[in-house]
Amino acid sequence: MQRFIRIFGFCVLVALPGFVAAQERTETLADIRQELSVLYVEIQKLKRELNTTGGAGGLSSGGSLLNRVNAIEGELQRLTSKTEELEFRVNRVAEDGANRVGDLEFRLCELEEDCDIGSLGESTTLGGIDTATGGDGAAPLPDANTGDGDQLQMAVAEQSDFDAAKAAMDAGSYEAAAEKFAAFRSTYPGGPLTGKAGLLQGESLEGAGQLTQAARVYLDLFSADPNGAVAPQALFRLGRSLGRLGKTEEGCVTLAEVETRFPESDAVLEAQSSMRNLGCQ
Repeated sequence: MQRFIRIFGFCVLVALPGFVAAQERTETLADIRQELSVLYVEIQKLKRELNTTGGAGGLSSGGSLLNRVNAIEGELQRLTSKTEELEFRVNRVAEDGANRVGDLEFRLCELEEDCDIGSLGESTTLGGIDTATGGDGAAPLPDANTGDGDQLQMAVAEQSDFDAAKAAMDAGSYEAAAEKFAAFRSTYPGGPLTGKAGLLQGESLEGAGQLTQAARVYLDLFSADPNGAVAPQALFRLGRSLGRLGKTEEGCVTLAEVETRFPESDAVLEAQSSMRNLGCQ
């Protein structure tokens, strides 16, 4: 396993320069305000404890600490004020954005022959911020019974674009097909056909003789979702591509990892066949 991690890291550096994995942590202004409020209360408790020590000697010995507490309290008040100011500005931006979106929807409706302007509802605020509750309200969940027509149109368009890219690949226009599949993945990220489109993009690149680019696509697919539906095939094809690029040792290690990670996958038999072809030990 450690050997695979080392080889996989090599693949990232060689086959996909600049690949970076990032994690984001979201924290709302309301969360910050709450934390500041809790800290402010604790500071007040500390001040009361310091002020009830008794004689002048106690105050004298704790004077510097009291000054520090007062400084912290002042900074907390400043940060609280700044947070409220930022929250107000965010609410204004969200409200203005919602107005602009509503205006665009109205204009688009005027351009459509079968659009009923009276049926247009009130636009939600940008980012789902409820300005009526000071920005703390959660965005309402969309009604499952609305937008069925839009979803159907999106699904039809997605299938149409996928079929067009697949037709180009079947016709032997591998470079054009690879471009179409790449555009598809960019247009429909996370869609039901996106993973399959990635595999076919790599296959098209292989058909065009662009093995390095194909390996990068397979590496990207596997790295994006190591436990996803297309992960076994992506890992197998990555190992096979490395072998075809002359990196036999890296290819063998990667192919062996297919059975280790996905013992029940059909890709295991394909990986084993490729390992025999490469003469893996």
